Amino acid sequence: MINGAHVIIYSRDAEADRDFFRDVLGYPHVDAGHGWLIFKLPPAEVAVHPAEAESHELFLMCDDLEQTVAELTASGVEIVKPVQEERWGILTSIRLPGGGEVGLYQPLHETAYDL
Repeated sequence: MINGAHVIIYSRDAEADRDFFRDVLGYPHVDAGHGWLIFKLPPAEVAVHPAEAESHELFLMCDDLEQTVAELTASGVEIVKPVQEERWGILTSIRLPGGGEVGLYQPLHETAYDL
């Protein structure tokens, strides 16, 4: 049966983004060969939302968005979107060094990753 998920982030500067996940976020990793780092992610969950067209988004989750944003900005990470509160969570986005954007949010709903 399925025992995990593998997320791929396509980047204009993959080396800088790998450095970010390793050095700024401190994610443990393995080297799959030739510098191709694969990172252990925190526990995860998946949600399926209705939409007019298919797409995918990646959000990193945290317990305290305000504190996490402060820690990331102190490390030089750019916060892309203003923090906004929805009924399901508090969210923003961060800029990856390669130019991509990743969502960041503090869930206000019950989470599924500890089930």
